[in-house]
Amino acid sequence: MNILVLGAGGREHAIALKISQSPKTNKLLVAPGNAGTSNIAENKAINVNDFEAIKKLVTEEEIDLVIVGPEDPLVNGIHDFFLADEEIRHVAVIGPQKAAATLEGSKQFAKEFMMRHGIPTAAYQSFTSTDIKAAYAFLETLSPPYVLKADGLAAGKGVLILHDLEEAKNELRAMLVDAKFGEASQTVVIEEFLDGIELSCFVLTDGENYKILPTAKDYKRIGEGDTGLNTGGMGAISPVPFADKAFMDKIENRIVKPTIEGLKKDDLPYKGFIFIGLIKVGEEPKVIEYNVRMGDPETEVVFPRIKSDVVDLLTATAKGELDQIDLDVDERTATTVMAVSGGYPEAYEKGKEITGVDQVENALVFHAGTKTENQKVLTNGGRVIAVTGFGEDFKEALNLSYENIQKLHFEGMYYRKDIGFDL
Repeated sequence: MNILVLGAGGREHAIALKISQSPKTNKLLVAPGNAGTSNIAENKAINVNDFEAIKKLVTEEEIDLVIVGPEDPLVNGIHDFFLADEEIRHVAVIGPQKAAATLEGSKQFAKEFMMRHGIPTAAYQSFTSTDIKAAYAFLETLSPPYVLKADGLAAGKGVLILHDLEEAKNELRAMLVDAKFGEASQTVVIEEFLDGIELSCFVLTDGENYKILPTAKDYKRIGEGDTGLNTGGMGAISPVPFADKAFMDKIENRIVKPTIEGLKKDDLPYKGFIFIGLIKVGEEPKVIEYNVRMGDPETEVVFPRIKSDVVDLLTATAKGELDQIDLDVDERTATTVMAVSGGYPEAYEKGKEITGVDQVENALVFHAGTKTENQKVLTNGGRVIAVTGFGEDFKEALNLSYENIQKLHFEGMYYRKDIGFDL
Protein backbone atom coordinates (compact mmCIF):
# COMPACT_ATOMS: atom_id res chain seq x y z
CA MET A 1 0.00 0.00 0.00
CA ASN A 2 0.99 3.60 -0.55
CA ILE A 3 0.40 5.48 2.70
CA LEU A 4 0.40 9.17 3.66
CA VAL A 5 0.72 10.42 7.25
CA LEU A 6 -0.29 14.06 7.79
CA GLY A 7 1.56 16.00 10.49
CA ALA A 8 4.99 17.08 11.67
CA GLY A 9 5.34 16.02 15.31
CA GLY A 10 6.53 13.21 17.52
CA ARG A 11 3.10 11.58 17.20
CA GLU A 12 3.49 11.36 13.41
CA HIS A 13 7.05 10.06 13.69
CA ALA A 14 5.86 7.28 16.04
CA ILE A 15 2.94 6.36 13.75
CA ALA A 16 5.14 6.46 10.64
CA LEU A 17 7.78 4.25 12.28
CA LYS A 18 5.21 1.50 12.94
CA ILE A 19 3.82 1.81 9.41
CA SER A 20 7.34 1.62 7.95
CA GLN A 21 7.84 -1.72 9.73
CA SER A 22 4.81 -3.34 8.06
CA PRO A 23 5.40 -5.65 5.07
CA LYS A 24 2.13 -4.22 3.66
CA THR A 25 3.74 -0.77 3.23
CA ASN A 26 5.00 -0.08 -0.27
CA LYS A 27 5.53 3.70 -0.23
CA LEU A 28 5.34 5.93 2.87
CA LEU A 29 5.01 9.72 2.72
CA VAL A 30 4.77 12.22 5.60
CA ALA A 31 3.52 15.77 5.07
CA PRO A 32 5.15 17.95 6.15
CA GLY A 33 7.16 15.62 8.44
CA ASN A 34 10.38 16.40 10.31
CA ALA A 35 14.05 15.37 10.43
CA GLY A 36 13.11 12.03 12.01
CA THR A 37 10.44 11.03 9.52
CA SER A 38 12.83 11.81 6.64
CA ASN A 39 14.89 8.77 7.72
CA ILE A 40 11.97 6.32 7.30
CA ALA A 41 9.70 8.03 4.76
CA GLU A 42 9.62 10.69 2.09
CA ASN A 43 8.73 14.11 3.49
CA LYS A 44 6.51 16.45 1.46
CA ALA A 45 6.44 20.16 2.35
CA ILE A 46 2.65 20.51 2.42
CA ASN A 47 0.54 22.23 5.07
CA VAL A 48 -1.91 19.83 6.75
CA ASN A 49 -4.77 22.28 6.08
CA ASP A 50 -4.00 22.74 2.37
CA PHE A 51 -6.58 20.21 1.18
CA GLU A 52 -6.10 20.91 -2.54
CA ALA A 53 -2.33 20.32 -2.29
CA ILE A 54 -3.01 17.13 -0.32
CA LYS A 55 -5.43 15.96 -3.05
CA LYS A 56 -2.78 16.62 -5.71
CA LEU A 57 -0.20 14.62 -3.73
CA VAL A 58 -2.63 11.75 -3.07
CA THR A 59 -3.50 11.56 -6.78
CA GLU A 60 0.08 11.82 -8.08
CA GLU A 61 1.49 9.30 -5.61
CA GLU A 62 -1.49 6.91 -5.89
CA ILE A 63 -2.06 6.94 -2.13
CA ASP A 64 -4.36 4.23 -0.73
CA LEU A 65 -4.51 5.27 2.93
CA VAL A 66 -4.25 8.64 4.72
CA ILE A 67 -3.68 8.91 8.50
CA VAL A 68 -4.50 12.35 9.85
CA GLY A 69 -2.23 13.08 12.83
CA PRO A 70 -3.27 16.51 14.21
CA GLU A 71 -6.72 17.81 15.09
CA ASP A 72 -6.84 20.94 12.88
CA PRO A 73 -7.48 19.28 9.50
CA LEU A 74 -10.06 16.94 11.09
CA VAL A 75 -11.98 19.82 12.68
CA ASN A 76 -11.70 21.63 9.32
CA GLY A 77 -13.30 18.66 7.53
CA ILE A 78 -10.53 16.88 5.62
CA HIS A 79 -12.37 13.54 5.75
CA ASP A 80 -15.51 15.18 4.30
CA PHE A 81 -13.33 16.81 1.61
CA PHE A 82 -12.17 13.35 0.46
CA LEU A 83 -15.69 11.90 0.54
CA ALA A 84 -17.08 14.80 -1.53
CA ASP A 85 -14.50 14.44 -4.32
CA GLU A 86 -15.02 11.72 -6.96
CA GLU A 87 -11.28 11.49 -7.72
CA ILE A 88 -10.20 10.69 -4.17
CA ARG A 89 -13.36 9.28 -2.58
CA HIS A 90 -11.90 5.74 -2.78
CA VAL A 91 -8.89 6.71 -0.58
CA ALA A 92 -9.26 5.48 3.00
CA VAL A 93 -8.96 8.26 5.59
CA ILE A 94 -8.25 7.51 9.26
CA GLY A 95 -9.85 10.29 11.27
CA PRO A 96 -13.48 11.27 11.93
CA GLN A 97 -15.67 13.37 9.68
CA LYS A 98 -16.10 17.06 10.56
CA ALA A 99 -19.30 16.72 12.62
CA ALA A 100 -17.73 14.07 14.87
CA ALA A 101 -14.45 16.04 15.09
CA THR A 102 -16.47 18.73 16.90
CA LEU A 103 -15.97 16.51 19.98
CA GLU A 104 -12.54 18.14 20.12
CA GLY A 105 -13.36 21.32 18.22
CA SER A 106 -15.87 22.47 20.85
CA LYS A 107 -15.66 21.80 24.59
CA GLN A 108 -19.35 22.74 24.91
CA PHE A 109 -20.36 20.23 22.19
CA ALA A 110 -18.36 17.52 23.99
CA LYS A 111 -19.97 18.28 27.37
CA GLU A 112 -23.45 18.19 25.82
CA PHE A 113 -22.59 14.84 24.16
CA MET A 114 -21.49 13.39 27.52
CA MET A 115 -24.58 14.64 29.32
CA ARG A 116 -26.85 13.27 26.58
CA HIS A 117 -25.32 9.80 26.73
CA GLY A 118 -24.87 9.52 30.50
CA ILE A 119 -21.05 9.60 30.37
CA PRO A 120 -19.56 10.61 33.75
CA THR A 121 -17.94 14.07 33.69
CA ALA A 122 -17.63 17.25 35.77
CA ALA A 123 -20.62 19.59 36.23
CA TYR A 124 -20.30 22.68 34.01
CA GLN A 125 -21.86 25.74 32.39
CA SER A 126 -20.73 27.64 29.30
CA PHE A 127 -20.73 31.41 28.74
CA THR A 128 -20.06 34.08 26.10
CA SER A 129 -19.03 37.74 26.53
CA THR A 130 -22.70 38.82 26.61
CA ASP A 131 -23.32 36.91 29.86
CA ILE A 132 -20.09 37.60 31.72
CA LYS A 133 -21.98 38.68 34.86
CA ALA A 134 -23.77 35.32 34.95
CA ALA A 135 -20.38 33.65 34.49
CA TYR A 136 -18.99 35.56 37.49
CA ALA A 137 -22.04 34.49 39.51
CA PHE A 138 -21.51 30.84 38.53
CA LEU A 139 -17.84 31.06 39.56
CA GLU A 140 -18.97 32.32 42.97
CA THR A 141 -21.05 29.17 43.50
CA LEU A 142 -18.00 26.91 43.01
CA SER A 143 -15.24 25.98 45.43
CA PRO A 144 -11.67 26.61 44.30
CA PRO A 145 -9.77 25.70 42.23
CA TYR A 146 -11.67 27.09 39.25
CA VAL A 147 -11.45 25.44 35.82
CA LEU A 148 -11.80 27.65 32.70
CA LYS A 149 -11.73 26.05 29.24
CA ALA A 150 -11.66 27.88 25.92
CA ASP A 151 -14.40 26.23 23.86
CA GLY A 152 -12.35 25.97 20.64
CA LEU A 153 -8.90 24.71 19.67
CA ALA A 154 -6.07 26.48 21.50
CA ALA A 155 -3.14 24.13 20.79
CA GLY A 156 -3.47 22.40 24.15
CA LYS A 157 -3.08 25.67 26.09
CA GLY A 158 -6.71 26.78 26.46
CA VAL A 159 -7.37 25.30 29.92
CA LEU A 160 -6.68 27.33 33.07
CA ILE A 161 -6.88 26.01 36.64
CA LEU A 162 -6.89 28.87 39.14
CA HIS A 163 -7.06 28.93 42.94
CA ASP A 164 -8.09 32.55 43.49
CA LEU A 165 -11.62 33.76 42.68
CA GLU A 166 -10.57 37.27 41.61
CA GLU A 167 -7.82 35.87 39.39
CA ALA A 168 -10.37 33.47 37.86
CA LYS A 169 -12.71 36.39 37.11
CA ASN A 170 -9.85 38.39 35.55
CA GLU A 171 -8.76 35.46 33.38
CA LEU A 172 -12.37 34.79 32.37
CA ARG A 173 -12.65 38.40 31.25
CA ALA A 174 -9.33 38.10 29.35
CA MET A 175 -10.67 35.04 27.53
CA LEU A 176 -14.17 36.30 26.70
CA VAL A 177 -13.67 40.05 26.27
CA ASP A 178 -9.98 40.45 25.39
CA ALA A 179 -9.90 37.27 23.23
CA LYS A 180 -6.89 35.82 25.06
CA PHE A 181 -7.14 32.67 22.91
CA GLY A 182 -8.63 34.39 19.86
CA GLU A 183 -11.78 32.81 18.42
CA ALA A 184 -11.21 29.73 20.59
CA SER A 185 -12.35 31.62 23.71
CA GLN A 186 -15.46 33.32 22.30
CA THR A 187 -17.23 30.75 24.47
CA VAL A 188 -15.73 29.56 27.76
CA VAL A 189 -16.74 26.42 29.64
CA ILE A 190 -16.51 26.72 33.44
CA GLU A 191 -16.28 23.36 35.20
CA GLU A 192 -16.23 22.02 38.71
CA PHE A 193 -12.72 20.88 39.65
CA LEU A 194 -12.27 17.14 39.91
CA ASP A 195 -9.63 16.03 42.40
CA GLY A 196 -7.79 12.89 41.34
CA ILE A 197 -5.09 11.49 39.09
CA GLU A 198 -5.29 11.80 35.31
CA LEU A 199 -4.75 9.22 32.59
CA SER A 200 -5.45 8.83 28.88
CA CYS A 201 -7.44 6.05 27.26
CA PHE A 202 -7.03 5.54 23.49
CA VAL A 203 -9.64 3.83 21.36
CA LEU A 204 -9.46 2.87 17.69
CA THR A 205 -12.93 2.53 16.16
CA ASP A 206 -14.43 1.83 12.75
CA GLY A 207 -17.72 3.38 13.92
CA GLU A 208 -19.18 0.03 14.96
CA ASN A 209 -16.36 -1.99 16.55
CA TYR A 210 -13.49 -0.76 18.69
CA LYS A 211 -10.13 -1.71 20.16
CA ILE A 212 -8.90 -0.19 23.41
CA LEU A 213 -5.23 0.64 22.88
CA PRO A 214 -2.69 0.80 25.76
CA THR A 215 -3.40 3.44 28.42
CA ALA A 216 -0.94 6.25 29.06
CA LYS A 217 -0.33 9.11 31.45
CA ASP A 218 1.23 12.32 30.23
CA TYR A 219 2.76 15.28 32.03
CA LYS A 220 1.58 18.63 30.69
CA ARG A 221 3.19 21.22 32.96
CA ILE A 222 6.58 22.71 32.11
CA GLY A 223 7.88 22.58 35.70
CA GLU A 224 8.78 19.69 37.95
CA GLY A 225 6.13 18.61 40.42
CA ASP A 226 3.53 19.59 37.79
CA THR A 227 4.09 23.33 38.23
CA GLY A 228 4.18 26.21 35.77
CA LEU A 229 2.50 26.67 32.41
CA ASN A 230 0.73 23.99 30.39
CA THR A 231 2.63 22.58 27.41
CA GLY A 232 1.82 20.12 24.66
CA GLY A 233 3.30 17.41 26.93
CA MET A 234 6.69 16.85 28.60
CA GLY A 235 6.68 13.06 28.89
CA ALA A 236 4.46 9.99 29.17
CA ILE A 237 4.22 6.49 30.62
CA SER A 238 2.34 3.42 29.33
CA PRO A 239 0.64 1.44 30.78
CA VAL A 240 -0.70 3.43 33.73
CA PRO A 241 0.21 1.41 36.86
CA PHE A 242 -3.02 2.16 38.75
CA ALA A 243 -5.33 1.26 35.83
CA ASP A 244 -5.95 -2.36 36.90
CA LYS A 245 -8.51 -4.69 35.31
CA ALA A 246 -11.40 -3.59 37.56
CA PHE A 247 -10.77 0.07 36.74
CA MET A 248 -10.38 -0.65 33.01
CA ASP A 249 -13.71 -2.53 33.07
CA LYS A 250 -15.37 0.61 34.46
CA ILE A 251 -13.76 2.71 31.71
CA GLU A 252 -14.96 0.32 29.01
CA ASN A 253 -18.52 -0.12 30.29
CA ARG A 254 -19.25 3.42 31.51
CA ILE A 255 -17.25 5.48 29.01
CA VAL A 256 -15.96 3.66 25.90
CA LYS A 257 -19.14 1.74 25.04
CA PRO A 258 -21.51 4.72 25.65
CA THR A 259 -19.17 6.91 23.56
CA ILE A 260 -19.22 4.54 20.55
CA GLU A 261 -22.99 4.04 20.93
CA GLY A 262 -23.48 7.81 21.30
CA LEU A 263 -21.62 8.48 18.06
CA LYS A 264 -23.93 6.04 16.27
CA LYS A 265 -27.11 7.44 17.87
CA ASP A 266 -26.11 11.00 17.00
CA ASP A 267 -25.17 9.97 13.44
CA LEU A 268 -21.55 11.07 13.79
CA PRO A 269 -19.53 8.83 11.40
CA TYR A 270 -16.22 7.90 13.02
CA LYS A 271 -13.27 5.93 11.65
CA GLY A 272 -10.18 6.69 13.65
CA PHE A 273 -8.68 7.30 17.06
CA ILE A 274 -10.52 8.66 20.09
CA PHE A 275 -8.39 10.04 22.89
CA ILE A 276 -10.38 10.05 26.13
CA GLY A 277 -8.80 12.25 28.79
CA LEU A 278 -9.81 10.72 32.12
CA ILE A 279 -9.45 11.43 35.81
CA LYS A 280 -9.66 8.81 38.53
CA VAL A 281 -11.72 10.29 41.38
CA GLY A 282 -11.61 7.79 44.24
CA GLU A 283 -12.15 4.56 42.32
CA GLU A 284 -14.35 6.13 39.62
CA PRO A 285 -13.31 7.26 36.12
CA LYS A 286 -14.68 10.54 34.77
CA VAL A 287 -14.09 12.19 31.38
CA ILE A 288 -12.20 15.48 31.28
CA GLU A 289 -12.14 15.82 27.49
CA TYR A 290 -12.21 14.08 24.14
CA ASN A 291 -9.60 14.47 21.42
CA VAL A 292 -10.28 13.08 17.96
CA ARG A 293 -6.75 11.84 17.30
CA MET A 294 -3.84 10.30 19.18
CA GLY A 295 -2.19 12.38 21.90
CA ASP A 296 1.36 13.66 21.86
CA PRO A 297 3.67 12.57 23.56
CA GLU A 298 1.46 9.59 24.50
CA THR A 299 1.71 8.16 20.98
CA GLU A 300 5.46 7.81 21.57
CA VAL A 301 4.73 5.26 24.33
CA VAL A 302 1.45 3.73 23.04
CA PHE A 303 2.49 2.93 19.45
CA PRO A 304 5.84 1.31 20.32
CA ARG A 305 3.89 -1.17 22.51
CA ILE A 306 1.63 -2.31 19.65
CA LYS A 307 2.96 -5.61 18.32
CA SER A 308 0.19 -6.17 15.75
CA ASP A 309 0.72 -4.97 12.18
CA VAL A 310 -0.49 -1.34 12.36
CA VAL A 311 -1.34 -1.28 8.65
CA ASP A 312 -3.67 -4.27 9.19
CA LEU A 313 -5.34 -2.40 12.09
CA LEU A 314 -5.79 0.79 10.07
CA THR A 315 -7.03 -1.00 6.95
CA ALA A 316 -9.58 -2.93 9.03
CA THR A 317 -10.70 0.38 10.58
CA ALA A 318 -11.27 1.89 7.14
CA LYS A 319 -13.23 -1.18 5.97
CA GLY A 320 -15.36 -1.51 9.13
CA GLU A 321 -13.75 -4.87 9.94
CA LEU A 322 -11.95 -4.06 13.21
CA ASP A 323 -13.70 -6.98 14.93
CA GLN A 324 -11.75 -9.36 12.67
CA ILE A 325 -8.32 -8.21 13.90
CA ASP A 326 -6.49 -9.13 17.11
CA LEU A 327 -4.63 -6.42 19.01
CA ASP A 328 -1.33 -7.73 20.36
CA VAL A 329 0.42 -5.50 22.92
CA ASP A 330 3.92 -5.61 24.44
CA GLU A 331 3.53 -6.26 28.19
CA ARG A 332 6.56 -4.12 29.04
CA THR A 333 6.31 -0.50 30.15
CA ALA A 334 7.32 2.30 27.78
CA THR A 335 8.28 5.78 28.96
CA THR A 336 9.15 8.89 26.98
CA VAL A 337 10.82 12.13 28.02
CA MET A 338 10.53 15.26 25.85
CA ALA A 339 13.38 17.73 25.37
CA VAL A 340 12.11 21.25 24.67
CA SER A 341 13.54 24.59 23.57
CA GLY A 342 14.66 27.12 26.17
CA GLY A 343 11.79 29.51 26.95
CA TYR A 344 9.03 27.11 25.78
CA PRO A 345 6.00 27.27 26.15
CA GLU A 346 6.55 31.02 25.84
CA ALA A 347 8.99 32.66 23.39
CA TYR A 348 11.83 30.43 22.19
CA GLU A 349 14.39 30.36 19.38
CA LYS A 350 14.61 27.86 16.52
CA GLY A 351 17.51 26.70 14.39
CA LYS A 352 19.75 25.26 17.13
CA GLU A 353 21.87 22.29 16.06
CA ILE A 354 20.99 18.97 17.74
CA THR A 355 23.81 16.53 18.43
CA GLY A 356 24.09 13.14 20.10
CA VAL A 357 21.17 11.35 18.41
CA ASP A 358 23.60 8.77 17.03
CA GLN A 359 24.78 8.03 20.60
CA VAL A 360 21.38 6.76 21.78
CA GLU A 361 21.35 3.03 22.56
CA ASN A 362 18.51 0.57 23.34
CA ALA A 363 15.93 3.37 23.11
CA LEU A 364 13.81 5.05 20.44
CA VAL A 365 14.25 8.70 19.42
CA PHE A 366 11.14 10.48 18.14
CA HIS A 367 11.59 13.86 16.47
CA ALA A 368 8.94 16.52 17.11
CA GLY A 369 10.06 20.08 16.26
CA THR A 370 13.08 19.33 14.05
CA LYS A 371 14.25 19.91 10.49
CA THR A 372 17.26 18.99 8.38
CA GLU A 373 19.34 21.77 6.84
CA ASN A 374 22.75 21.33 5.17
CA GLN A 375 22.86 17.79 6.56
CA LYS A 376 22.49 19.07 10.12
CA VAL A 377 19.49 18.40 12.36
CA LEU A 378 18.14 21.68 13.78
CA THR A 379 15.43 22.60 16.29
CA ASN A 380 12.23 23.77 14.59
CA GLY A 381 9.66 23.98 17.41
CA GLY A 382 9.05 24.23 21.14
CA ARG A 383 8.91 20.52 21.83
CA VAL A 384 11.93 19.19 19.99
CA ILE A 385 12.75 15.52 20.53
CA ALA A 386 11.57 12.61 22.72
CA VAL A 387 13.40 9.52 23.95
CA THR A 388 11.38 6.35 24.60
CA GLY A 389 12.71 3.50 26.71
CA PHE A 390 11.28 0.08 27.63
CA GLY A 391 11.46 -1.71 30.97
CA GLU A 392 9.77 -4.30 33.16
CA ASP A 393 8.26 -1.38 35.12
CA PHE A 394 8.12 2.39 34.64
CA LYS A 395 11.19 3.04 36.82
CA GLU A 396 13.39 0.75 34.71
CA ALA A 397 12.02 2.28 31.50
CA LEU A 398 12.57 5.83 32.78
CA ASN A 399 16.18 5.04 33.68
CA LEU A 400 16.74 4.14 30.03
CA SER A 401 14.93 7.25 28.75
CA TYR A 402 16.94 9.53 31.04
CA GLU A 403 20.26 7.78 30.42
CA ASN A 404 19.80 8.41 26.69
CA ILE A 405 18.32 11.92 26.74
CA GLN A 406 21.48 13.04 28.50
CA LYS A 407 23.38 12.14 25.33
CA LEU A 408 21.42 14.72 23.32
CA HIS A 409 22.39 18.37 23.19
CA PHE A 410 21.17 21.63 21.72
CA GLU A 411 21.46 25.19 23.01
CA GLY A 412 18.81 25.90 25.68
CA MET A 413 17.66 22.25 25.89
CA TYR A 414 15.39 21.51 28.86
CA TYR A 415 13.54 18.42 30.04
CA ARG A 416 11.70 17.42 33.20
CA LYS A 417 13.66 15.09 35.44
CA ASP A 418 10.64 13.91 37.46
CA ILE A 419 8.35 12.14 34.94
CA GLY A 420 6.42 9.50 36.90
CA PHE A 421 6.92 11.32 40.23
CA ASP A 422 3.25 10.86 41.21
CA LEU A 423 3.08 7.12 40.55
